[in-house]
Amino acid sequence: MQKLPLLSTSLLLLSSSLLASSLSQKPISSSLIIYNGGIGLVHEEKKLSLKKGDKQIVYKGVASTIETDSVNVALPESVTLYSQQYRFDKLTMSKLLDAHIGEKVKVNKKNVTLLSHSGASSLVKDSSSEIISVLSKDIIFETIPDSLITKPSLVWNIDAKKSLETKMDIDYLIKNLSWKSDYILNLYGDKADLSGWITIDNRSGKAYEDTKLYVLAGDINRAKEPKPQYRYEKAMVMQTAPEVSHQAHEGYHFYTIPFKVNLANNEKTQIKFITKNAVPIKRRYQVSVSNPLYLHSEQKHSVSQYIEINKLDFPLPKGVVRTYSKLNKKNILLGESSISHTPKDTPINLTLGKNFDLSVKESINKRSDTKEYLEASVLYSIKNSSDEKKILELLIPFNKNSTSSVKTSKDYKFKQGTKLSFKIVVDSSKTETFQVIFRSKR
Repeated sequence: MQKLPLLSTSLLLLSSSLLASSLSQKPISSSLIIYNGGIGLVHEEKKLSLKKGDKQIVYKGVASTIETDSVNVALPESVTLYSQQYRFDKLTMSKLLDAHIGEKVKVNKKNVTLLSHSGASSLVKDSSSEIISVLSKDIIFETIPDSLITKPSLVWNIDAKKSLETKMDIDYLIKNLSWKSDYILNLYGDKADLSGWITIDNRSGKAYEDTKLYVLAGDINRAKEPKPQYRYEKAMVMQTAPEVSHQAHEGYHFYTIPFKVNLANNEKTQIKFITKNAVPIKRRYQVSVSNPLYLHSEQKHSVSQYIEINKLDFPLPKGVVRTYSKLNKKNILLGESSISHTPKDTPINLTLGKNFDLSVKESINKRSDTKEYLEASVLYSIKNSSDEKKILELLIPFNKNSTSSVKTSKDYKFKQGTKLSFKIVVDSSKTETFQVIFRSKR
C-alpha cells in the first residue's frame, strides 16, 4: 500500500519550512528590472529575525532560474557570512527514506523506527525491539524532515553573534524573463493614432506580487553562455495603465511602470505604455529596379508602400508596429513592420506591403557596349490604375563616378552615391514613361 500520495499539501508545506521564521516569505518591498536578452534584476527587502548562534538563513521559493553567482546580499555587521548554497530537493521515496533513518514512521498503522533501506525493502524496529523487513512502499511518513528543502531555495551559512530583528536586502539576476514592445497605428487620412504595449513574459520559475516594475530598452553586454531551450504554454493577461514614464540613462532608456504589478509564473502580462493621437503621417511608394548596365530584357516590378512618420518627441523601444485603417467601420490590417530602438526626433518608415494598383516596367531600347564602356538606353514605364494621383520613388542602382554619365529629361538625385532616385508623379488611371541613357567604364 503506497501511502505517500495521501500526504496533504498543507502538511508538505508546513513540515518543509526549514527556518522559515528567520526570513519573511513575503518581502517588505520588491522591484524588478527586465532587460532585453531574457534576464531580470530582482531586488527584495525582507524581514530578518535571528537568534544568537543561528547558523543558517534560508530563502525558500527563490526563482528556479536564478543565477546564483549574481546574488548580492547585505547582512548586519554582527552576522558573519561563510557560504551560500542553492538547494532544491525533489521528493523521491529514496530521499524520504534516507531522511527518516533513525526516525519514527508508520507501517500498517503501527509506529516503528526506520533502521535502513535498500530500494524496495526496508528494515524497521517495532515497539518490542524486533527488527523486521517491510516493503518500502508500505511506509507512511507523517512529516518531511527539515533537512529536505522542497522548493528552490538559497541557504546562507552564517554565524549570528547576537539576536536581532532587522531587514535584509537581496539582489539577484534571473533568466527566462523577457519583455518586448508592440505598437498599433490606426490611420485616418493624413493622421494616425499610435498606442504602444509592453508585454512581459515570465518563465523564471517564480511569481512576483505587488512589485515595482521597470524595463530597460537597449542591449547590455553579457558574458556568453549556452542558451537553453524551453517549451511552455501560452497565456496572457492584459492590463490598462497610465502612461509609462521614461528616462535616458547611460545610453539606454529606462521605463518605469507607474503602478505595482503581479507577474504570475508562466504567464504573459501586457501593459499599455504609449498613447499618442493625431500623429502626422505620409504615404510613400517606392520601387527598386535592376542595374541598367546589365539589363538585357524586359523586367516588371511591384511597388512597395510605406507609412512615414517624420518624427516623434519620445523614443520607441524596438518592436513590431501593426498598421490598421477602417473600411466600412471595420478595422483592416494593412501591414506589419519591425522597428529598431528609435531615439526621439528620428524619422520612422513602416513597410506595409505591395501596392495593388501601381506597377513598373523597365525595358532595353538600345545597348551600345564597347570594350571600354557599357552603355544602355532604358525605357521606364510606371502605371497607376488607382483613382488617386500617386508619387512614386524609382531607385536605380548606378555608381556615381568620373567615368559614368546619365542622360534623361527627368530630374533625379544620387543617394549614397550608388543609387539614382527619381520622383515620378503619375495621375490616376495613367501611365508615365521616360527614357534614361546610362554609360559607365567597364
